[in-house]
Amino acid sequence: MGKFRKGIFRIFLLLTVNAGAVSAKAETDTLAIDSCREERRSKTDTLAKKAETKPNLYALPYSKTLSHPDWKRMWLHTGVLFAGGVATLGVLQLLPENATAWNKERITSIPFWKRWSYHVRKGPVWDGDNFIFNYILHPYAGAVYYMGARSIGFNQLGSFLYCTAISTIFWEYGIEAFMEKPSIQDLILTPLSGLLLGEVFYKLKRKIVSDGYRLWGSCVWGNIVAFIIDPVNEVIGLFAGNPCRRMQGKGTMPDISFMPWITPAGGGSAGFTLSIIR
Repeated sequence: MGKFRKGIFRIFLLLTVNAGAVSAKAETDTLAIDSCREERRSKTDTLAKKAETKPNLYALPYSKTLSHPDWKRMWLHTGVLFAGGVATLGVLQLLPENATAWNKERITSIPFWKRWSYHVRKGPVWDGDNFIFNYILHPYAGAVYYMGARSIGFNQLGSFLYCTAISTIFWEYGIEAFMEKPSIQDLILTPLSGLLLGEVFYKLKRKIVSDGYRLWGSCVWGNIVAFIIDPVNEVIGLFAGNPCRRMQGKGTMPDISFMPWITPAGGGSAGFTLSIIR
């Protein structure tokens, strides 16, 4: 009987020790996860403070002359525009000749650098492009160029000059000159429509941002329209951060972080942590 009691006592002691070890392990894992959360929160707060040190025109009263340009973001924006322009040229080249008025036989028979040199020397000319290209897509492109500068802190004049430079140097005398002579209509209409339509876009986006990326009370419509009127900045915001979505106040959008965690060894566990930080 004494041996039986001793056996029971040993089993109880062993279970107690194991339970304590598991509890200690779980507590250690919890502390590690909490530490990761705090580190993540600290990094997020640091990034937010850095963003707050750069004035955001959307957080300031509307002004046509106030300017706080973010030069680093401007170069990033210009690079994305260049990549998008090259992709657009590729898509246009796939369209039938009656859509673009490009002579594909001539394009394929002459080296691209000779085509570009000839078109630049002989232009600009009054083109006969499709109505949709000249009077819908080019004005919209001008507004997008303008919004690109306006949303990163340029005032009305600076945004107009940026739009003019992009539409003239980057597109008419740059990418598109490989295919056709620079267009008189496009050289005039694109920057002017960029100024007029782009400022309307800017005011509309200010309204959307101030309402927490909502339009007509809908978050879906707010985000869709924001991407339509300011596509480059919204796309860049997906991987480089969007200051408008970190604004404090009525339109605050939470930062959401996803952190997986795995605990190795016996009795371990796996899962993830979803943090919503305002």
